[in-house]
Amino acid sequence: MRIGLGYDSHRFDPGRPCLLGGVEIPDAPGLKGFSDGDAVAHAVTDAILGAAALGDIGTHFPPGDEAWRDADSMDLLGRAVALVHDAGYRVGNVDLTVICQSRPRISPVAPAIRASLARVLQVSEDQVSVKGKTNESMGWEGREEGLAVHAIALLR
Repeated sequence: MRIGLGYDSHRFDPGRPCLLGGVEIPDAPGLKGFSDGDAVAHAVTDAILGAAALGDIGTHFPPGDEAWRDADSMDLLGRAVALVHDAGYRVGNVDLTVICQSRPRISPVAPAIRASLARVLQVSEDQVSVKGKTNESMGWEGREEGLAVHAIALLR
């Protein structure tokens, strides 16, 4: 078994749709990014790549490379899953926490994010955990400048 940790953060961009784990979140500001800004997909990608010792998302899909501009981050996660499978591993489970003050609210969309991630990770929904936490009004997350995501993955 191998364990990997992933992290990502993005500033809010009200001019973009908010995508988390491939799910569009209505009434929430989007996230700035070279790709679609999906911080959940990015953190999970880093967690599974890290667990397999295959580098990080930027190693495989470099920001600044026009091939990845506005890329669908769930597609990038799917490509990372293929790399992990090629290395001889399968995802055992993923646990993630989205840190944001008041928007987007994670609990109402957590089941949809779990389902979306499970499809791409090729696991059942009970192998994916999604939680939301506030930052108790502290720091940049507490000032609602953006959000952060921590993810951990177990490969077997």
